[in-house]
Amino acid sequence: MTTVVLADDEALLRRALASLLPLEGDVTVLAEAADGAEAVEATVAHRPDVLVVDLEMPGVDGLEAVAEIRRVLPDQVVLMLTRHARPGVLRQALKLGVQGFVSKSAEPSHIASVVAALHAGKRWIDQDVSAAALIDDVPLTDRELDVLRVTRDGYSVAEIADRLYLAQGTVRNYLSNAMQKTQTRTRHEAARYAWEHGWL
Repeated sequence: MTTVVLADDEALLRRALASLLPLEGDVTVLAEAADGAEAVEATVAHRPDVLVVDLEMPGVDGLEAVAEIRRVLPDQVVLMLTRHARPGVLRQALKLGVQGFVSKSAEPSHIASVVAALHAGKRWIDQDVSAAALIDDVPLTDRELDVLRVTRDGYSVAEIADRLYLAQGTVRNYLSNAMQKTQTRTRHEAARYAWEHGWL
């Protein structure tokens, strides 16, 4: 038997998976979470074999939730669900040690079999997701991408510095480099450019 925590802000999809996964495989759903903060709480409380987490959630997203969980449970097995296989996001997830990546449109039977494979110590990346990850033409450094990612959430330079534990001058330098490389005039334009090109 494999125990899971399900985290997805789409209630209908989350409840459907919670009902169908036990029917498709030897899976027990310990808890459901409607956002990233709840995902962290439920995972730390229940310590499931596999956390099945949606990438895009309001507030704390899937990546931030996994980063937070890793601090407490460094060996937590994670299966990430996504609609958009953006190369930048996949790279980030892999860097965080996410073991599996599956499209949200996948059949519950497929998700159940991937959960079992991850629990058995294997890794899994859906074909459509891995194809997107092969495109690695990002001119920006990881830190430049980090500041643009936080910029997209509407934070000021001071707030970005606080969130990323950087000096404000360092943040300005990263933003300036990113604007230069993307040939944009503002940090918001640079963040939008990076997003549209699938780098974030």
